[in-house]
Amino acid sequence: MKRTIGLLLFPRFQVLDLAAITVFEVANELKGGACYEVELLSEQGGTVHSSSGVPVVTRPFGGHSFDTVMVAGAMEAIVSPPGFVDFLRAASALSRRTASICTGAFLLAQAGLLDGRRATTHWCQARELQRMYPKVKVEEDRIFINDGRVWTSAGMTACIDLCLAMVESDHGVELARAVARKMVVYHRRSGGQSQFSALLELEPKSDRIQAALTYAKGNLHKPLSVDELADAAHLSRRQFSRTFRIETGQSPARAVEVLRVEAARGMIEAGNHPIDVVARETGFADPERMRRAFLRAFGQPPQAIKRAARQA
Repeated sequence: MKRTIGLLLFPRFQVLDLAAITVFEVANELKGGACYEVELLSEQGGTVHSSSGVPVVTRPFGGHSFDTVMVAGAMEAIVSPPGFVDFLRAASALSRRTASICTGAFLLAQAGLLDGRRATTHWCQARELQRMYPKVKVEEDRIFINDGRVWTSAGMTACIDLCLAMVESDHGVELARAVARKMVVYHRRSGGQSQFSALLELEPKSDRIQAALTYAKGNLHKPLSVDELADAAHLSRRQFSRTFRIETGQSPARAVEVLRVEAARGMIEAGNHPIDVVARETGFADPERMRRAFLRAFGQPPQAIKRAARQA
């Protein structure tokens, strides 16, 4: 049975959100064309230009019904005219699930579809979403959230994670993994995974410090002494420690702990690994050291994050 998906667009939508369509396209290819049919819709139909100027041909709103209604996002918070919101509200009532990409969550909220629900959006607009729509339970640091029949995702490439999760829900984990491999996506990030990356947050200025951090991220199971990291950066120990702190604002030991905590949280949220296995695989000497690191980073122990991931 083909599932129909209506993707609602509007002038100055973010063109990267069309990557969502590729997930369903590849699922069709791998399953012999039997999975999904996607329609691009807009209030007036015809050509709609993205924020980058790329034109897309759409069909006008009408009496269509869809298995899934999705709303694209934009580079900023969105408020749409009544016609768009009325159609969204009516189409959602007839669909099995409704979803938003990035700041499309503002349109779901405007239609009243997020009242009392957990939702996310691009991190830089999350607090504005909460301010404008206080009935929404905004979680600003999530990749995507599935709250019943309503799904929301973070910004930009998070639309791929959202749609891979939909494919997994519809057709199983094996097809979702096959789609991810075909799209050269390393893996589908879990919905509870953070929108932030430790490597991006550290923001090293030079290739040498970046190389040391990349080496550390790929070898978290090792002790990762300062000498080992200095060798990866091709610097002396003294020069490495000094340069590292200047560029990142942190000591090498603190930065490695941040990388370990991020990797450990990802393992906890993405699977059912025992806490001691997670501690061992991410380089913590024992679960107690990992617990203390989690308290410093997140204000709660690994067990609490594991429970929250299960509930989500």
